[in-house]
Amino acid sequence: MSEMKECIDRVVRSDTRAPVSTYRVQMHAQFTFADAQKILPYLKQLGISDLYCSPIFEARPGSQHGYDVIRHDRLNPELGGDEGFQNLSAALREANMGLLLDIVPNHMGISNDSLWWQDVLENGRASEHATFFDIDWEPLKPDMRGKLLLPILGNQYGEELESKKIQAAFEDGHARIRYYEHSFPIAPRTIPLLFPEEDDQKDNVPQSFRDLLKELAHVPPHDTTDPSLTAQRREQLAELRPRLREALLLPALQPVLQRATARVNGVEGEPASFDQLHALLEAQPYRLAYWRVSSEEINYRRFFDINDLVGLRMEDPAAFAQTHSLVRKLLAKQQVTGLRIDHCDGMFNPRQYLIRLQLLYVASQCSGPEAQPPFSAIGIELEIREALRGYDWARRYGPLYTVVEKILEPREALPHEWPVSGTSGYDFLHLANHVFIQPQNEARFTALYAKILGREVDSSELIYRSKLRIMQTSLSSEVYVLTNLLNHLATDDRRARDFTESTLEAVIRETIACFAVYRTYIDDRGQYTERDIAFIAQAIWRAKYRNADIDASAFEFLQNTLLLGDRSDEKYQARLYFALKFQQLTGPVMAKGVEDTVFYVYTRFLSSNEVGSSMRAFGISTDFFHATNQDRLQNSPDSMLTTSTHDTKRSEDVRNRLNVLSEMPTQWSSIIRRWIRLNARHKQKLSDGRIAPDANEEYLIYQTIVGAWPWQMETRDDRNEFLERIKQYCAKALSEAKVNLSWTNPDPNYLDAVNNFLTTILLPQGSARETRFVETLKAFLPTVQLFGAVNSISQLVLKIASPGVPDFYQSTDLWDLSLVDPDNRRPVDYALRTQALEALEDQHQREGAEAVCAEVLSTLPDGRVKLWTMHRALTTRRDLHPVFHRGEYIPLNIEVEKQQNAIAFLRRNPETKQSVLVVVPHFACSLALAKPHLPLGDAWGKAQLSLPDQVSGRFVNIFTDKEVQADEKGHLKLRDIFADYPIAMLTSKS
Repeated sequence: MSEMKECIDRVVRSDTRAPVSTYRVQMHAQFTFADAQKILPYLKQLGISDLYCSPIFEARPGSQHGYDVIRHDRLNPELGGDEGFQNLSAALREANMGLLLDIVPNHMGISNDSLWWQDVLENGRASEHATFFDIDWEPLKPDMRGKLLLPILGNQYGEELESKKIQAAFEDGHARIRYYEHSFPIAPRTIPLLFPEEDDQKDNVPQSFRDLLKELAHVPPHDTTDPSLTAQRREQLAELRPRLREALLLPALQPVLQRATARVNGVEGEPASFDQLHALLEAQPYRLAYWRVSSEEINYRRFFDINDLVGLRMEDPAAFAQTHSLVRKLLAKQQVTGLRIDHCDGMFNPRQYLIRLQLLYVASQCSGPEAQPPFSAIGIELEIREALRGYDWARRYGPLYTVVEKILEPREALPHEWPVSGTSGYDFLHLANHVFIQPQNEARFTALYAKILGREVDSSELIYRSKLRIMQTSLSSEVYVLTNLLNHLATDDRRARDFTESTLEAVIRETIACFAVYRTYIDDRGQYTERDIAFIAQAIWRAKYRNADIDASAFEFLQNTLLLGDRSDEKYQARLYFALKFQQLTGPVMAKGVEDTVFYVYTRFLSSNEVGSSMRAFGISTDFFHATNQDRLQNSPDSMLTTSTHDTKRSEDVRNRLNVLSEMPTQWSSIIRRWIRLNARHKQKLSDGRIAPDANEEYLIYQTIVGAWPWQMETRDDRNEFLERIKQYCAKALSEAKVNLSWTNPDPNYLDAVNNFLTTILLPQGSARETRFVETLKAFLPTVQLFGAVNSISQLVLKIASPGVPDFYQSTDLWDLSLVDPDNRRPVDYALRTQALEALEDQHQREGAEAVCAEVLSTLPDGRVKLWTMHRALTTRRDLHPVFHRGEYIPLNIEVEKQQNAIAFLRRNPETKQSVLVVVPHFACSLALAKPHLPLGDAWGKAQLSLPDQVSGRFVNIFTDKEVQADEKGHLKLRDIFADYPIAMLTSKS
């Protein structure tokens, strides 16, 4: 066996290096590589094994998130560039920590600095990068064929043109079109239009420049699809471009250029003077358009409905190779130890992409940071590609630790064919949140919500209507692309050719609106799972049922097309392409229609309205929680476990506080009715008859205030800061809801009325010391705050002890009562956290763990109880990694009494017999009868749990360092387990 084949075999058979735990940081100009490097000692002391970074490749200037990458071959200079990253990498290596990197293969940012995009704007379909982007060069409108629609104008095209906002210019030797901060290249072949030959003598155009213009005019057109003409064009331009730039920079030519732009840019008030500029613009590979036409006519795939994030075609081998060249280098140098794949559902063929990623990793380990020829189309050495052709990637997770950002509907599983270790953790978020929601009270919350609104609400109907609306507005252009494809298929089918375009469009919309999951996963092999076939059949059946007036055979045609039919049919490849494109749209429709719309409309219980969860859900049983943990241990033991992210609608601590309300429906109903009566006079009636805020918005506001009210708010400035946060949140929530206002149709008067309502109820006016609303709120909050805190640290321990990789979002190491972004991306005070952890450790050394527990429990508002809990549990997980990584998961029942008030399980290494016992309160508010007292000692009465046979009965509580001993029958009393601390993680003692 050759050395290369030995390496390939060794790498693909090697164990995946999975993190023990991760800590997510958001990288931007205000938090750079140097800043991340500074916090590594703190994270290491906390118990974190891997730093987890948001995207670090060059993004648009000023990006606060990094998901708008403009160059995949460079690290972001705003973060510190190569030097800063090298320093961070060396510090990680010295600390023996890994780096989990978030990458964005689905899309990239559009800007003046995006070289590939600018090349497509200049060269159109003939650009060498044209296939990198998901562009429909043959849209329905004939006048747009071969063109790219750019919906960036603030008003109608003609008005913007004739008001001189669109102008031609020469900048640094380049011919450009300017529109405010936007800059677009003028296609080389069209530059002669700026210099009519009949004006040469008048404008003193040098003959040498005229000769150059003639050469440019004879370059093959930018919309050619002929490969030989495309190659000829590129060859000619490679020679002409440097000459053109040199000429445009000549001092002697500047007067000529000035006269040309003065003539073409027109005179305001003289419409005919803009004809030449209009003709120039019409000749470009792109068309500038009013931003409002984007939803219907835009002909490139976007990230959801964001016009300046363009979809990439990872199915294109060259696109994959060039977007992952830097990823390969980082993997080869082991500067990156794992990858998180953003928005995998947006890709044409996720399975193919994920396999290519594993191939890239093998190549990086066996052939180094640069691809060595001969190599395959995807930029990977041909020998490596051939050696692994036919390899069954489904039988293992892949040598490279990879997780995907994938939203699984409750009870939906990740496709087993993907060579990944699991998801980024939203599925666990749903479970870890809903296990603290009391399902027995769902009907009472539903009834309260109906009473507040004055009507019952069908959440399923809301979702259906919202998805339809999204497809009729912000994502309608994507539907048109599918309609065009399906219409071509129907035209060639004698049994379907009579279906009109409007009928085909309707069946596509209706079927997608009835989809129960984000998407199906047929791949380039044309293989469906039984699960996916069932999802399609279910959606078609539902759509038929809802639309009895549409010919049922049209739905059947769509279903048959999606299921591909006869492989020998000449239209098989066209059907496969349609099915793959169809899958790309169902996910964005679900995300925009549900997460980004209905989550802000259906406000029955805001804690459920979370990414990865379901607003229709209302709690799960502990048995179901245990079952999912056991399933994860069996099938994806290295999947991530998260409870807060940069994308969650509210932080874990807000949700855990709101979850307490599920245990106290009577008190909640009473206080809500009181607040509605109390604040009715502060609502405003607008001229159109609407009341602001409406009843649904008012209920959302009250839940949000209860969930996010800071533990400490001592000054007027603190109150003003909180008010501004709530105003900012409401502006986003109401705009996303699209009921009384939206991002595309803002209503400043309505928003002003809502802001006035918030100001009036939250800020005392005149000589008043406090508002009536806040007085009642402060009386209500103590119980909710206390048991919300108990829920939070209980959930924290469950996350750390459950099978999987616990992930922590920045700032959640203390109390974090953040709302949706940008609120959850505020600066984090790491100096405070470092000092707090060091002080706790110092006290631990001096006075013992029991003293630390007493200290942090006596000062709940400062959040150190969460920091201490996290630190002790994480260091235990790190020290006993084999127990948590592959150890058994054994659910335990609470006996005698309080059976519903604790969650308990045992993690056990069957080889060493080392065990860790985890016990946390469950529905602690109910246990304490809603009295704000910590669930300690006698609160647990006679409740006990029984240890499995052959498990040591002696344990040490990692939080208090106290020993707990089972009786001779193997029973442990909960009053002993929770004697001094409300959470327990106990390690076995031989």
